[in-house]
Amino acid sequence: MRNLLITGGAGFIGSNFVRYILHKYPDYRVVVYDKLTYAGNLENLKDVAADFAGRYAFIQGDICEGVGVRKVVVEQGIDTIVNFAAESHVDRSILEPDAFIRTDIYGTYVLLETAKEFHLARMLQVSTDEIYGSIAEGYFSEDDPACPNSPYAASKAGAEHLARAYYVTYGVPTLITRGSNTFGPYQYPEKVTPLFITNAIDNAPLPLYGDGQQVRDWLYVLDHCAGIDLVLHKGQVGEAYNIAGENERRNREITERILDLVGKPRSLVRHVSDRPGHDRRYA
Repeated sequence: MRNLLITGGAGFIGSNFVRYILHKYPDYRVVVYDKLTYAGNLENLKDVAADFAGRYAFIQGDICEGVGVRKVVVEQGIDTIVNFAAESHVDRSILEPDAFIRTDIYGTYVLLETAKEFHLARMLQVSTDEIYGSIAEGYFSEDDPACPNSPYAASKAGAEHLARAYYVTYGVPTLITRGSNTFGPYQYPEKVTPLFITNAIDNAPLPLYGDGQQVRDWLYVLDHCAGIDLVLHKGQVGEAYNIAGENERRNREITERILDLVGKPRSLVRHVSDRPGHDRRYA
């Protein structure tokens, strides 16, 4: 592989992955394909455009539009797709599940059809640990069944099932990664870490769901990128791989640590009604 199409590459994990790949592989070329919704921002790639002008290109487009996807694959000589493009905020999925079904499932279908048509070398679907649902103790393995509890998690599970089906039925060389809760630079401030940091700086309340005892495994974004890179280059096609941080923290603990680091009082914490279908623990 030499020419990578990174869909959703102007978003949080995608933009970090673009930067990671271009630094690590000097003979690779990357084309970012992004719709630039509210969570996609070209400012995330401003340094990339300046530092890697000869090996980086940006094309605005929607993965649900097959004509545009096929055009960029042909014109840019793409041999590999890494799909970060997704609606990913659980709260939004509860309010507007249709957008998640369209982008996360139908958009993945379009990419898989393109990979099949042009016999691409790899198609990696970036997924999430949320497809498993909640686990009280122990750890999920890749062989555990999907049991999603939110429209977002269900849409990602659906995309995974499509990827596997395209491998089994058509021989498309698919790979799947399931990352745990990721944090780091360029994350859109609807997610808990950047939201709570910015609220704390502004002396605004930090809305903590329920009792705040939900447990998440926290993974730094560049560690997540390293895991995706490893699966892309060394993974067995047709397989799914968990990428974890082994860094479990309760939401209340994360909230209090943010307040302490920013130097703000814990009185800013506001417990709010828990969201429907809120998973208790991922691991």
